[in-house]
Amino acid sequence: MPKKITIAIDGHAACGKSTLAKALASALNYTFIDSGAMYRAVAYFCLQNHLITEDNVVNIEQLENHLDKIHLEIKASQLIFLNGQNITDAIRTPRVANIVSQVATIKSVRNKLVALQQAMGKSGGIVMDGRDIGTVVFPNAELKIFVTASTEVRTARRLAELQAKGEQIAQDDVKKNLLQRDQLDSTRAESPLKQASDAIVLDTTELSREEQLQWALEAVALLVAN
Repeated sequence: MPKKITIAIDGHAACGKSTLAKALASALNYTFIDSGAMYRAVAYFCLQNHLITEDNVVNIEQLENHLDKIHLEIKASQLIFLNGQNITDAIRTPRVANIVSQVATIKSVRNKLVALQQAMGKSGGIVMDGRDIGTVVFPNAELKIFVTASTEVRTARRLAELQAKGEQIAQDDVKKNLLQRDQLDSTRAESPLKQASDAIVLDTTELSREEQLQWALEAVALLVAN
């Protein structure tokens, strides 16, 4: 049996990295871990526990006082549980999306979640996607992929995803949210989104899901062959 490697996939919101990571993990019989869902879970905790100010800003001091009360589990079929409650669908709302990048800038939150992510992947055989996986969480990952896509395509994908779940939201609002998240993710002081120096780039703008998966499988095969 070939050695199971660690695959780190990073990229902006709605570029297709989670879809690719899930498909790649399934094809390789690896474990998929959505790090973004973990940050969304903390954002959801903030909303549920009134840790958001009237100006829609996370109250960092109060959140840090509550960190020990946040217990996350990722179970079969990528169900995510917060303190025993299944919040898999609840974290995929525009309300959560509007604050998750704020949550991700908080050093104490990142420290807690990065430690958890590293523990999950210590044995290899995982595909993890996020924004700092190849640079911070697994800087020694054997394969690092940085996924990109045009703003227009990302907006269309995210809008379709929300509409499929019954969310009523304007296309311009979706685009505005994505661009705001791009800015926050790329400029935050703690573990900003950036391409690892040894990552290979995948532009998904004009590629189908099947083509993206084939590209990634070929990258894995080339790595293993060498």
